[in-house]
Amino acid sequence: MKNQKHIILFISLLFFSCEPFVTEFNNLENAVMYESVDKTDPLDPTSLKVMTWNIRFGAGRIPWKYDSCGDRVLLTEDEVDNNLDNIVDFINEELPDIIILQEVDVLSKRTGYVDQVQYILDNTHFNYGAYASMWQAQFIPNDGLGMVDVGNAILSRWKIENAERIQLPLRSDQSSLEQYFYLRRNILKTKIDININSSFYVVGTHTTAFATDDTKQKHIDKFFDVLSSIEEDAIFISGGDLNALTPNALKRDFCEDDKCHNDICDGYYDSNEIYQASYFNHLENEENLLLPLYENFHSAFDDVLVDDYTNFTHSTWNDSEDNPGSTNSDYWNRKLDYLFSSEPLTNGYTHQGKYMLSDHAPVSAIMEIR
Repeated sequence: MKNQKHIILFISLLFFSCEPFVTEFNNLENAVMYESVDKTDPLDPTSLKVMTWNIRFGAGRIPWKYDSCGDRVLLTEDEVDNNLDNIVDFINEELPDIIILQEVDVLSKRTGYVDQVQYILDNTHFNYGAYASMWQAQFIPNDGLGMVDVGNAILSRWKIENAERIQLPLRSDQSSLEQYFYLRRNILKTKIDININSSFYVVGTHTTAFATDDTKQKHIDKFFDVLSSIEEDAIFISGGDLNALTPNALKRDFCEDDKCHNDICDGYYDSNEIYQASYFNHLENEENLLLPLYENFHSAFDDVLVDDYTNFTHSTWNDSEDNPGSTNSDYWNRKLDYLFSSEPLTNGYTHQGKYMLSDHAPVSAIMEIR
């Protein structure tokens, strides 16, 4: 009876509250702009070191309930501080000129309401940032999750002149209530003044992971369209967590790798939830999802070499699991994170050694611009 009262109270609050529980966003909006507390004057570049990284909202490898067979929902203050400091230390070691980030919390209960964009800006060499939320909710009822604001960010040494949040299609394989409280993914497009003759853009995204309909196709297509629409004489770098395998990936079913204790890999790909993010063949010709990006733009890695295990960027392993004697190849089992550019990229590198900082490895490359 008590649970029923709670449900009735929640539904009443949802439909009669003056303020919406969840921000739904327009198709095109200005992104949120940031500046570092202490700025430094960057030199005019001849090349740029660029990086993309899904930082898993500063959660490291903790066994979070919704992505790694864990039971954790909220992080402790010490966990948040330590994980963010480790992320900052890595960035300060590598010194990228521009970084494209995914899963950055700015006002979430689970990470103590720390604005992670501002924290990283203030503790690294970056001067400017832009942020586009993909999940902004006053209250998520599940497991005490509460307030959430998480999304994509781009940080730069140079001033960001303009930043747009471009809405991506919502999943159509959910009920209306599930969809209302679910993620609203986006593309973050920025124009940055790096003092060159051409316009320079940085574009980041984080496409759907769990959809079993054609949402992922729509997201990748929209990402391609945004890049293709950039003016012909401009320069751009783009990247993100695309939640898609390379065209040459030999393995497309990761159920045995990802399953939790009570999960069963039964081959029912459409009805068994374990296959939502572990099976990469829900779509017809899904192996070709990224082909247009590889065929039309420059990538950090050749489309054949990219499927080598040294370039894998993701796994669902968490720090409650016992992995004695494990190597980098044990911690990473698929590639989901990419860099694409209008100009040739060199020195592509997957930073697999930092496997405790996130469930995604950073990917970096050098782009010549002069």
